[in-house]
Amino acid sequence: MIYKSHFRFNKQERSGIFFLLLILVGFQIGYFYLKSKPFSGPTHFALNEVEQGQLDSLRAQLIVEEEKIFPFNPNYILDYKGYTLGMSPEELDRLHTYREQGKFVNSVEEFQQITHISDSLLELISPSFKFPQWKNSQASSQKKSAPNKTTVIIKDLNKATAEELESVYGIGATLSKRIIKFRDRLGGFLVNEQLYDVYGLQPEVVEKTLRNFQVKMVPNVNKINLNKADVSQLSQLIYIPKSLAYTIIEYRNLKGAFTSFQELGNVDGFPAEKLDRIALYLSL
Repeated sequence: MIYKSHFRFNKQERSGIFFLLLILVGFQIGYFYLKSKPFSGPTHFALNEVEQGQLDSLRAQLIVEEEKIFPFNPNYILDYKGYTLGMSPEELDRLHTYREQGKFVNSVEEFQQITHISDSLLELISPSFKFPQWKNSQASSQKKSAPNKTTVIIKDLNKATAEELESVYGIGATLSKRIIKFRDRLGGFLVNEQLYDVYGLQPEVVEKTLRNFQVKMVPNVNKINLNKADVSQLSQLIYIPKSLAYTIIEYRNLKGAFTSFQELGNVDGFPAEKLDRIALYLSL
């Protein structure tokens, strides 16, 4: 039996195959040409100028809000905060050295005098300074009482009885007992400003009280070592609840020993506005 080969073609079949290959090559060349040629026809995309304007406005507003400086007490500026405000390490060190002496900055002028910052930087950040209310109240009290020449006998706040405290307008039986109880838990007031920490005692009433009662005999205090104290010891302070004591020790275990009381401001939930009073009961 004679088998016919599948690879043998006559002249007509060979011509057909050639034209088929030629057509395929033509399609390939046309495809690559169209793919590489940039599209120049009409587009369906258009810039919505109104919406784009609103988007730009929101973005600008967000930038402004991010750069806004919120009110803060300049006595408790931490290193990171100072750097973001534009203060140099030397200026921050001067402030921290001053604060470690137990002193407080009470005015914009005094802040510049201590830190030596430039006039331009002071003008930029000083509108956000918020000094403690008791400092403002004390200053206004001194201004109001200056013209009055009447001699006032000031009694020791640590020895005042409930009946004596009730002589101040605004202090009744409940508040007088609360002051005595707060004083006993402290072991005695160390500074006059601790009277502002009595729950329910309004600042204006405190101001009136301090005209007649002030700390004369400062009690002895066994200070708690901040770097060695445990939870029970820290929570003995009326200012530090047990939950905050745990947080302080967790921070100490993570970051290492405290080198200054200002570092307490980095602890989550710590009442930085009362750092000056709390530091009176601590040591490093």
